[in-house]
Amino acid sequence: MIIDTHCHLDDARYNDDLDNVLENARQKGVKKFIIPGADPKSLERAVMISEQYAYVYFAVGVHPYDAENYDRNFLEKYISHPKCVAVGECGLDYYRLPEDEEKIEREKKLQKEVFIDQILLAKRYKKPLIVHIRESSSDCLELLETYTGDKGGVLHCYNADESLLKLAKYNFYYGIGGVLTFKNARKLINVYPKIPLEKLLIETDAPYLTPHPHRGERNEPSYTTLVAEKMAELSSLPQEEISKITTENAQRLFGI
Repeated sequence: MIIDTHCHLDDARYNDDLDNVLENARQKGVKKFIIPGADPKSLERAVMISEQYAYVYFAVGVHPYDAENYDRNFLEKYISHPKCVAVGECGLDYYRLPEDEEKIEREKKLQKEVFIDQILLAKRYKKPLIVHIRESSSDCLELLETYTGDKGGVLHCYNADESLLKLAKYNFYYGIGGVLTFKNARKLINVYPKIPLEKLLIETDAPYLTPHPHRGERNEPSYTTLVAEKMAELSSLPQEEISKITTENAQRLFGI
């Protein structure tokens, strides 16, 4: 059994064939799915999907790119829903900052404020975090060490920054997806063995970051098997053992 801990099933690219996507994944051994909260505009669809399928769960959160749309009251409408298992994806993303220095500082300030508020929201409701980190490891590390609670969370699409490995002691896990199969993933491949087995999770980030050999296609939860295969190779373990370990890790973190 595999749990896809991060798949955007509420994305419009699944509107026409979600049943088939989920059934295909379940035939491949992917038995549970978590939809991260990234865009407030699609949160209600994520909730609806989780109510329609017993094996789908969701999280409430706002991606740093949508920080200006953050509304804590709106998230709190759904955070106590029985299928809500986390807060996020939230975090910091400095990849697309504006060029003007003043605008850069203003954008960073907003992202940090929204991230801190979601960390505190997770702490208040005793939910784990789903954390997005892109070109912002130092600031994210500082904020997580300062504010996070004992529920910890997952570093979604772990970026192979070794400084973030210290977050394992704060009950953080490391989401491994299709990037591990990329030909240019040397940094992640080198860091991967340093991640404790009991802190590994499998994810797709579907419909994004499709693993090899399907790059260029829409990503789907069924492709977690390709991620598990690569993880097994790097861990020198049977693929079934990696599936078992990561499933137990996901169940422990998210309570599913």
